[in-house]
Amino acid sequence: MRAAFQREQGGIEVLQVGVLPDPTPGPDDVLVRVHASSLDRVDLYFRTGANGMRLPTDGPHIGGRDVAGVIESVGAAAADRYPELVPGLPIVGVAVRSAHAELVVVPGALVFALPAGCSYELAAAIPTAGRTAYDGLMNRGRLSPGERVLVIAGSSGVGSFGIQIARAAGASVITTVGASWKADHARALGAADVINHYTEDIAARVRELTGGGLDSGVDVVLDPVGGATFPAAMKSLRREGRYVTTGVTAGHHADIHLGKLFERGLTVTGVGRPNDERIRTVMEQLLSLVATGEVRPAVHAVLPLDQIADAHQLLESSAVFGKLVIAVTR
Repeated sequence: MRAAFQREQGGIEVLQVGVLPDPTPGPDDVLVRVHASSLDRVDLYFRTGANGMRLPTDGPHIGGRDVAGVIESVGAAAADRYPELVPGLPIVGVAVRSAHAELVVVPGALVFALPAGCSYELAAAIPTAGRTAYDGLMNRGRLSPGERVLVIAGSSGVGSFGIQIARAAGASVITTVGASWKADHARALGAADVINHYTEDIAARVRELTGGGLDSGVDVVLDPVGGATFPAAMKSLRREGRYVTTGVTAGHHADIHLGKLFERGLTVTGVGRPNDERIRTVMEQLLSLVATGEVRPAVHAVLPLDQIADAHQLLESSAVFGKLVIAVTR
């Protein structure tokens, strides 16, 4: 099979596209012929070695976690447990790793029928970013209709899903972006207000946008950024507000004023690393929103597998709104 892979860490020059042996699925697995996959920041970390990411020692590292394609074969145990999974079925799934290839092994529990009206390219953008945003807002953040949400980094994969999921839940959304063209896209997805996080004070603007009184602020903050935005996020919460971290792309450490946490009844939580059962539940809930059109993946661009280096460069540039998708098999 053809795949995009690396044997060492470094700049984009370590990325290769070539032929590797086909993967071997186990009894609980599904073998998928990949039509499209997507790029995540973790792929950049694996390439460079950032955030403690290390390459496997048993062979080349193939990037990608999200996959959309067609089932090639189904393991015996997976077939017994999920009889709806049959060869030829168009699917979307969470491959865990190695999705930037023509064939990938996916746990049967993490394979789902392609939503009606959803292309492979759109579907490939859903799993990691979409389920993280859904789990963070609906389960960890306990978002309710009529509440107010601050989505940090609305142009990110998680952020672009977060805006739409919050709106579908009946919440009012404020988001942050770093450019005017991104603000236009965020409003198109359903954000009521957009803050430029480079030129405006996030917390001050949130207070202003939510009335400016003692009870101003938002009920939930969804934050995929981390340390750099944590102080503003906490100041943006109203009493009994909930802060949910879904990533640490700009800092692992932050200070917490425990007195204010106690006095104002705030909750600070993380989305966590869910097991397969929880991922399956969240994905089913999210895909139902995609099927009804309430949520539509924001795909910035679709690049062919041969241009994997260009995709890495584009994601590093931050000149992206939503997800970058890799077209593998046409």
